[in-house]
Formats: sequence, C-alpha cells, structure tokens
Amino acid sequence: MAENINRRTKTLLYLSAVALGTFVLVALLNHAGIFTFLENKTYDARMVYTSPYFMPSDDVCFIGIDQESLNRAQEERGWSWPWPREAYGMVAEYLKAGGANSLTFDVLFTEPSVYGTSDDDAFAADCTDYGAVVHTMFYNAANPDDVLLPVPQIRQSAALIGSTVSAKDSDDMIRRGRLYFDAGGKKYPALGLAPLLLEEENRALSTDDAISEYEQTLPTSADGTMYLRYKGSIDRYAHYSAYDILKSYDQYVRGEEPEIPPDNFEGAFVFFIFYAPGLFDICSTPISKVYPGAGVHMTLLDGILTDNFIQPLPVIAVYLFLLFCAIIGALCVRGANAASKRGLFLIVLALIAFPSTICVVSYWLFAKNIWIPLVAPLFSFVLSVFGSIIMSYGLEGRQKQFIKNAFSQYLSPAVIDGLIANPHKLKLGGERRHISIFFSDVQSFTSLSEKLSPETLTELLNQYLTEMTNIILEHGGTIDKYEGDAIIAFWNAPSDQADHALRALTAAVKCQNRLAELSDEFTQKVGRPLWTRIGLNTGDAIVGNMGSNLRFDYTMLGDSVNLASRLEGLNKQFGTYLMCSLQTKSESENAGCTLKWRELGRVSVVGKKEAVNVFEPILPTVFEKKEKIYKGFAIALKLFYDGKLTDAKKYFDALSKYDAPSKSYAERCEQLLKKGDFNPALWNGVWVASSK
Repeated sequence: MAENINRRTKTLLYLSAVALGTFVLVALLNHAGIFTFLENKTYDARMVYTSPYFMPSDDVCFIGIDQESLNRAQEERGWSWPWPREAYGMVAEYLKAGGANSLTFDVLFTEPSVYGTSDDDAFAADCTDYGAVVHTMFYNAANPDDVLLPVPQIRQSAALIGSTVSAKDSDDMIRRGRLYFDAGGKKYPALGLAPLLLEEENRALSTDDAISEYEQTLPTSADGTMYLRYKGSIDRYAHYSAYDILKSYDQYVRGEEPEIPPDNFEGAFVFFIFYAPGLFDICSTPISKVYPGAGVHMTLLDGILTDNFIQPLPVIAVYLFLLFCAIIGALCVRGANAASKRGLFLIVLALIAFPSTICVVSYWLFAKNIWIPLVAPLFSFVLSVFGSIIMSYGLEGRQKQFIKNAFSQYLSPAVIDGLIANPHKLKLGGERRHISIFFSDVQSFTSLSEKLSPETLTELLNQYLTEMTNIILEHGGTIDKYEGDAIIAFWNAPSDQADHALRALTAAVKCQNRLAELSDEFTQKVGRPLWTRIGLNTGDAIVGNMGSNLRFDYTMLGDSVNLASRLEGLNKQFGTYLMCSLQTKSESENAGCTLKWRELGRVSVVGKKEAVNVFEPILPTVFEKKEKIYKGFAIALKLFYDGKLTDAKKYFDALSKYDAPSKSYAERCEQLLKKGDFNPALWNGVWVASSK
C-alpha cells in the first residue's frame, strides 16, 4: 500500500510539474504575441455571431449619397459629381428645422468647391447657422503633424473638427475605437465622440477637458482605445438617401408635406456620408472586410450612448486562466487511468468537452461584452493533457502502447456519452423516446448540381453541411444521417433534453440566418445563394441502433419522423422555408421560446389521414415589420377555414405581392372555386398536400 501511495504521490508531483511547465511556456508564448493572430480571428467570429443580438441605437442615423442619389441629381437637377456644396447646406438647414442634435460630415472639404468661393461661403453660412455641425480632418501618415483641415470658411463654420483616425490592429482590422487623435499637441475628438461634445453640459468645458472626462468614464485601455461592440451591417442603423432629404427640403420650403418629415431627426445624431460604390472609404472590421469607415464612427458613438463596449479580461486574470487550463489538463489525465480503454475514452471526451465548454462560455460572455481569450488557454489545456499523458505513460512504461491505442480509437460524438455509461447499448434495439425531429433540403439542389463540376459540387456540399451541422451540434442535436444535401437530425436522444423542442427550433432559425450570412459567398461560388427548406415536428418515435449484427446506425423510426419529413417538403407548396407542427410550437413555447408565429393552415399530408396544424416561426423583428401582412393573412385564413373562399381569395390576392403563402392560398382558392362542385357545408378547411 505504501508503494502505491508513493507512486500516486510521485505521479501527482510529475503531473503538477507538467502543468506548471505548460503554464510558463504558454505564458511566454502569449506574451510574445504568438497567439495574437488566431485569437483575433476567434474574436471576429464571436463578434459576427453575437452582433445580430444587439440593436443599434435609435439616436444614431445616417444620410448617404448613394448611387440613386447621384443618378437622380444628374437627371433632375443637372448636377454632375461632385455636387455643389449648397446641397450639403440644404441638408444642414433641414436637420436644424427637425431638431437634430448634430450633423457630422464624414466628408473631407480640404479643397475649395469647384463651383466657386460663393458655394463654400453659402455652405459655411448654413453650418454656422446650425451651430452643431462637425467637420472632418485628415492627417499625413508620413508626418502626423501635417493635418489636413477643411478650407477656411468651412473650418470656421464648424462647431468642432473631428478625427477619422482609427485604431488598426496588426492585421489591418479595426476592432477598437479611439476617443481622439493628437496632432502636434492638439487633440481632435474622434468623429464618434465629437457630437457628444456639443451637448449642452459639455459646451462649458474645453475640448481637452471634455475628452478627459470621457476617458475617465469609458473602459479605455492604456493606449486610450476601447473595443467596439459592432452591431452588424451599417444598414441596421436608420438611414436615408441624400436625394430624398433634398427633395423633402424643397417640399418643406414650398410649404408642402415632406416625404421625410423633419421631425424624424428630432434629437438624433446624424452622420452624412458618401455611400455610392467607389465613393466611400473602405476598412476591415470583424463584421466585414469591406465595411464603410463611417460605420466605425457610428459604432463608437452608439457604444458611448448605450455604454456598450467589449471589455477584455485584466492581464492578471488572463494568466490565471492559462494556469487554470493547464491544471485542468493535468487533472483530466490524473482522474482517468490512461492505461485503460475506459481511461482513453474519458481523456478523449475531456479533449472534446472542456474546449467545447470554454468555447460556449466564451461566446456567452462575449454576448455579455466580456472577452476572454480562447487560443492560448485551449493550447495550454491541450498541451497539458498530452504532456501529462506522455508523463503518465513514461512512469508506467507504456508510452508506445498508449500512443498506438489513443490514435486507433474511433469515437462517435453523438452517442459517446451513452455508450461509455452503458456499453450494453452496442447491440441492436431501440427505445420509445419523445423527440424533436429536423428535416432539411436545399431548394433546387439537383438543378444546381447539374451545372457544377464534381469538385465544385463536393466543395459546396461539404461547406454547406459543415455550417449546418455545426449549428445543430452546438444546440445539442444528434445527426441521424445525410442524404445528399438533406440533413436529418433529432433532439432528446440519446441524452435527455427537457427543452428539446426549443433547441431544435433555435437551431433551425440559426441555420437559416447562417445561410443568409453566407449568401454573398455562395453567390460568388455558384452564381446564386443557397436556400434550404426545414420541417420540424415533435412526437414519439423509436430511437436506437438499427441495422445488422455487423453494421448498424443510431437512428429513428415512426409516424412523427414521417410527418417532419412531409413538413419539410410542404414548404414548397406554401412558399415558406421553415415550418413546424403545433406540437413543436407548444413545447418550445413552454420552454421559453420568444419567437412569433404565423398559423399556415390545417394540412393533410401524404400518408397521414388526420389533418395537422402547421406554423411558421418568425423572428420578432421581422414580425414587427410585417405585422400588417401577418394580420391580414390571419383574417384570410379564417375565411378559408369557414369556407368563404371568394372573400378569402380577395384578401390573399391583396397580399400575394408581398407574401408567398398568401399567393399559394390565392391559387388554391381559385382552383377550388373553378371546380364548380365546392360545397361550404362539407368544407373542413383542410389544405390537402398534392405531393410529398
């Protein structure tokens, strides 16, 4: 026994040495910046993933000279580019009339107007009259003291001169904002801060003092920057076409009702930008490598207004985290006997579970605006695990055998927990489970595949399946199988998941969102985006290992499975892309689902006698924008249920231009009425599916 205790103590000491050595090595590598590039990429991924969940401030908006503005100005006013600066003066007058807090020009006026001095004078007079206009400076990168300012008239008319200088990282990405730029000892506030310095409480202070106050209250780092919380595309901010504003200004001056009322801008911080292709400055941000520079300034202002910035862990906390991961890595090997197959299973599980947990936690914290590093800690953990394994096998004299066994194992991530806990499950058989089922299929994939080479088709399919699978697995789903471009998955087996309906629904919505994000990338590759139709159902099914004694799959069977498959196909008839049964809707709501719903109808699917009610899940933001359409559809659907097909068709016809399900119902009503044998007394309001 004493020998065993000594051996265990020695093992523990060796593993502690491995953990400490790993920590020191990784800490040095981290300090040297070895992980910076990869860490920045994980930062960007978290920003892209979490940005849709943050709404831009209602107090920030922009007016842009887009291509339509250029075209209409040429056609209707005879303005070639550049426009006369009197146009910008009109914008300033209109915003003043509307009570906008400020107008910030992300435009350089460093050269006199090509229309003459009077044009600059008139513009300057409008800016002076407004009293809350921010103009822009630029600087020569080769000589930071060489500041380029607006022409004298315009410079003197500005309430403040703001800086466009951003804080770029080594990879040329703008993840951080700065409050000011120091040129020869003079501080120029950033365009994102300058509008706030014009607020009444700040006007009594000098520019330097006002900047200093913000420095003290905001989470600035030692270099005076802070990490910006991007909120997606710049178009998520309220925005207006410059020419529409000019047209509204003319209407306002003539005493007519403007298309865009001036009070739309009451209390707003307005940016004026160039937004036509080839005019606006492009920068790289976590959101996009082609991002309008004005979006950086608006994001900074938004962050200050809403106190919404990303805060990195303190340096000491980062190094403690590295040490923690190294210790956990060593303990995983200490707690699992690496010499046994079960121990190998547990170690491999730890290599999957711990990094996955850290990743999930990091995304969750990032959504709370806390940035914890990922690459260095995970490297610390993995290095500690493998270092401890080698140390453990060295002590046991079985290093070679371990390496051979460790890399010859095959693990199925979907069922590994159940197999380890219950090895007897490695036999044929199944059990009845209440599950949520997911079927998806890419729209028109067959026709698309006929146009692609085998290599391109394989690359496309692998990328699509990887993206969708990652989302399903992130939400606890089990992949049943792939059938070409189709994905079949389920929840609540083999592990128990009380909220399985909500998980399935959330995964489905995020799959659609991810496809929307990849729209441009797929269009570049194959000429069009990919759209997928998804069917969801919740119900009882037989789940287990099915096949032969030599080869079997963990899969599912039952009517509820068939219904989910039918709902996926039914999307085509309704013109929808996501459809679920009443059971999925009810159970996901019980689990806390916050989505809105549209009842699509009572449907009799192929192979099932009883009609089922089907629904379309809708994001609250989308529902709010299209609420009138959904309410009109509900009225029309009630008429359809009641057998009043003529009245229902009128409603559906009115909505058809904007809504695919309405168009499908309008056509269905017309077909039924044309038959001539429609009897309202015998009508049950059921949509009979014409195909699978």
